Amino acid sequence: MKKQRQHGFTLIEILIVVVILSILAIAVVPQFLDQPGKARVARAQSDISNLKKALSMYKLDNFNYPSTSQGLQALVSKPGGQPEAKNWKPGGYVEKLVQDPWGNDYQYLNPGNHGEVDIYSFGADGQPGGEGENQDVGNW
Repeated sequence: MKKQRQHGFTLIEILIVVVILSILAIAVVPQFLDQPGKARVARAQSDISNLKKALSMYKLDNFNYPSTSQGLQALVSKPGGQPEAKNWKPGGYVEKLVQDPWGNDYQYLNPGNHGEVDIYSFGADGQPGGEGENQDVGNW
């Protein structure tokens, strides 16, 4: 009887493949770990852009942006105080105010430090300044 020769991988071949895959993982995986932080920053920028557009519509109707004390809430419900919102649009300018991707409220200043009005988030740490994901994100 002839012995049938079995075909398969040797232990050395399997170890070489595992080492190659490990080297690739070490080189590639760290690049993907930073993606959630970048996605949160991109979402914050998008939210701020949408709020800025809603504020522009508010200004077209009422001839002024809401004051800092009236805040972004003026986009959802008719504000009291000055400047008066004589032509406030029934139903508001946004359905509801969203929070930033880190669960904090967006900040609003009128007059702004960087332009006519400032809309911004303090980033992941919720504190002014910072770097990377902790950096402030705003309409400036």
